[in-house]
Amino acid sequence: MNARTSHRIAFYKLPVFPVLLAQLLVLLLAAATLFCWHGAVAGYSGFYGGLIAWLPNLYFAHKAFRFSGARAAQAIMRSFYAGEAGKLILTAVLFALLFAGVKPLNPLAVFGVFVLTQSVGWFSPLLIRVKHSRP
Repeated sequence: MNARTSHRIAFYKLPVFPVLLAQLLVLLLAAATLFCWHGAVAGYSGFYGGLIAWLPNLYFAHKAFRFSGARAAQAIMRSFYAGEAGKLILTAVLFALLFAGVKPLNPLAVFGVFVLTQSVGWFSPLLIRVKHSRP
């Protein structure tokens, strides 16, 4: 069995899935809170900022976790590098599109929810519970 035909795990069963779900929840709650307290512009600005953090992470998770197994080690490394490069490019493109195409915009809400959503990934070791088995 080579890297191309290796067994794929369902996306919702990947260890990164709870992190992506938590990021989505945080961005939706933050955008709703901004909408209620600071108005519609802050609400959709925060929502877009959260999406700019979440969508590239979703892309990276899809790209990076395509392969599994020791025989696919090279394919795993290539997909991690490609996923990270794609994530950075996608983030830059989404920021450029947002600031060029959406008016009016609240930059503080955009960057605030972006950082908040991204910070969920920083604390992901607390969200991922892996059971280790001892021989």
